[in-house]
Amino acid sequence: MSSAQQICPEWGQDFRAKEDFRGVWVFVECFEGSVSEASLQLITPAKKIAEKLNTSITAVMLGHGIERMLREPVYYGADSVIYVDDESLATYYPNVYGDVLVNLVKRHRPELLLIAGTLRGREMAPYVANCLRTGITADCTDFDVDEAARDVLQIRPPFGATLLAYIRTPRNRPQIATVRPNVFNLPNRDASREPSSIIREHVEIPRPNIRLLSSEKLQKEAAIIEKAEVIVSGGKGLGSPEGFKLLEELARELGGVVAGSRKAVDAGWIPHERQVGQTGKSVKASLYIAVGISGAAQHLFGIREVKTVVAINTDPEAPIFDNADYGIVGDYRQVVPAIVEEIKRRRRG
Repeated sequence: MSSAQQICPEWGQDFRAKEDFRGVWVFVECFEGSVSEASLQLITPAKKIAEKLNTSITAVMLGHGIERMLREPVYYGADSVIYVDDESLATYYPNVYGDVLVNLVKRHRPELLLIAGTLRGREMAPYVANCLRTGITADCTDFDVDEAARDVLQIRPPFGATLLAYIRTPRNRPQIATVRPNVFNLPNRDASREPSSIIREHVEIPRPNIRLLSSEKLQKEAAIIEKAEVIVSGGKGLGSPEGFKLLEELARELGGVVAGSRKAVDAGWIPHERQVGQTGKSVKASLYIAVGISGAAQHLFGIREVKTVVAINTDPEAPIFDNADYGIVGDYRQVVPAIVEEIKRRRRG
């Protein structure tokens, strides 16, 4: 039985004393020698919440050999850092990292814990919430605060994305929320900031209940749509996976990457890692070309921060046109090659 499983029962009643919990925590992922930008983005909403609660922001970091990275969250706005550096944390195991975080929460009692909705964060956050017998809200897009009750209002769209749900954890603490990457902007970095404290904690680290046999990095192209400046995205309207070959050619000419809608992913035409939308990834491209995408609310959720949207669709009534800066009504099999040829012509001068 893990340490978190051992302490879970005693937290059931203990976590109802709201007045014993103070402070906003941001779990900052640091793996393979770098700090996760998705985690640092959480300092943006943390500042807003901490100001309303009149409290401070603490970055929590776990890993091995992470001392040189400890000040990075402070440069982005955290007030202090709590960390555990141990050889047992060199490899990420969800129950091990989760148990360590649970022990730290028990020791310091923050009122809010923010975790980035990365693959690791999505895996670990529910485990932590379950061990602490407290609530969790996934994929938040904004936050507010009921200052009288010190309840954080965790705002997120339901699956249909047609309205906003305001969720609170009225009794148990800490409140826990995850936020998908790129929902909030990265704060400005100020390397002159000094932490109020950097505390190294020592906790009992359990043995993992699984063993890592091998690992393989994702290909770079499959992992960068969140950072891409230009995205050419295809939907079910392409009619077949062969349609993505045209999109890849256009993306190459524009120096961009190819992505897709959920329907294209469900059809097996493009990997889930490249899905844009509420159940995929949020992007902030300068140019987003939506080809054969109708524009359902779930997809529009993922492109809210895009600067310029160009829609190509045969249906003039497609909702995507109501949310595009430029629209082309036509068959993409004719439109896309024409755009590619025009780009090449202009480059030739």
